[in-house]
Amino acid sequence: METKEFTKSTKHANGFISLAVIILFLAALIYLLVISDETNSDIIMPIFVLGLFVTIICCIGFTLIQPNESVVMTFFGKYSGTVKDNGFFWFNPFYGKKKLSLRASNLDVEPIKVNDKRGNPIMIGLVLVWKIQDTYKACFEVETGNDILMAKTNKKSLRGFESFVKVQSDAALRNTAGMYAYDNLDHNDEEELTLRSGGDEINNRLEEELSERLAIAGICIVEARINYLAYASEIANVMLRRQQADAIIAAREKIVEGAVSMVELALNKLNERNVVVLDEEKKATMVSNLLVVLCADESASPVINTGTLY
Repeated sequence: METKEFTKSTKHANGFISLAVIILFLAALIYLLVISDETNSDIIMPIFVLGLFVTIICCIGFTLIQPNESVVMTFFGKYSGTVKDNGFFWFNPFYGKKKLSLRASNLDVEPIKVNDKRGNPIMIGLVLVWKIQDTYKACFEVETGNDILMAKTNKKSLRGFESFVKVQSDAALRNTAGMYAYDNLDHNDEEELTLRSGGDEINNRLEEELSERLAIAGICIVEARINYLAYASEIANVMLRRQQADAIIAAREKIVEGAVSMVELALNKLNERNVVVLDEEKKATMVSNLLVVLCADESASPVINTGTLY
């Protein structure tokens, strides 16, 4: 989106030099007032009153700009530029001046309930770091709800934008969460990007979504990160049991795979070294016994046969 902001130079309006000029002008007025008693001139008093009025008007033009602060200038309703230099300056007293902070601010968006791509209710929250980049859009493109305070103090702080940023952050978070599943429930979809495994890719997508929504207010997103992610309370217990079942199945598969490898190794070693000759029936019995011992949850109690195998 094209910006209308432009920076206004302030090098010719040094506040200290302007203050010195006003002090000299005020001293000259006082001098005229003193000599008016000696000359008895009727014109000096009107000049003194007019000069004092001009001095008071000129004093309105002094402005102090702190680091990471800017002043948006308007002249009878027309935008006249933005001053981002720091220091003590004097401006045309008829300029309207609105101060805007350019400092970064963070917002902790409380977890909200949304539906993921599969329709599962989840709780998701984010932490957002943002700052004003375009002062024209920040001042004139959006309503921040603090215009009364701004009119009284000539200052428009970041607090006035927090409501706007929060509403847009909620909308962006809901939209992003609806584009991805919370987790891979089907092992066939392990390559699918999810909220739990996406990491930086999900955060980058969220930053893009926020940047698009907040660009109208001249706000730049410094960082956006998901800081809370969980299933909603109504399905949390069911999903926990599912995750436990998946973990048990995966563990069992690993145990069985290892047990089969060990049984195969044992049979091969017995055949190679001719320790004992087993027929197919005895091999099956041995395999069954070894699998029971290796795959059991508890330690097996062996029974020693002291007689013949037949």
